[in-house]
Amino acid sequence: MSEKKEHAVSEVFLRSYPKVIFFWPLAVVSLVMWLLQMLVPTPVAWYGNFWLAVFAINMFIVAFDFGSTKFFVLVLLGVVVILLVIFLVPDLFAGVSAEPFNPGLTTEFYLATTVIMAIILGLVVLGSRFDYWKIERNEIYHKAGIFSSAERLPTKSLRIKKEIPDVFEFFILRAGSITLMPGHGDVINLPTVLNINKKQHQIDYLLSHVSIESDELDA
Repeated sequence: MSEKKEHAVSEVFLRSYPKVIFFWPLAVVSLVMWLLQMLVPTPVAWYGNFWLAVFAINMFIVAFDFGSTKFFVLVLLGVVVILLVIFLVPDLFAGVSAEPFNPGLTTEFYLATTVIMAIILGLVVLGSRFDYWKIERNEIYHKAGIFSSAERLPTKSLRIKKEIPDVFEFFILRAGSITLMPGHGDVINLPTVLNINKKQHQIDYLLSHVSIESDELDA
């Protein structure tokens, strides 16, 4: 019963977001660090180190695409390096000071980062409300901008291709790529669609529903 409710849709909205959308973890961490740093008068070392770690990971995810093969190779490489460091050079960090590195990130820094990230992400989400593709049973509707003209294409002979080019992006926002191939006209590539699997299932339902209706009319 729940599966029927999930697939029983009459239209599917597809929005492709810019890569900056994947910086939402950094925005959340900045907000949390701001709230925590307000409780103490001086910058806390591990607050700043944690923020820098999240920033580095976020930059790494946005900068590179990691398919499933690259992802597992990266994990394996990380495990091998850690084992080599532990067993071959156990005294590597013996002379390092016990004092943690303190980047000196202040309350004002966390606040400024939170505000900047919130504004940028808010504008990205707002812009996606005015630039989208809508797939219905009989047509594809493209809206771009507030006052721009709309484009309509028939769904007859429409084919779709779903890809997950980056495992990390899929983990963060279930994001992937959808390519729409109409019977005529240009191929439509949407590189960053959120909830990619759900969108594919909904489109599959619409397209199968159209083909069933056509068969019933021919009969």
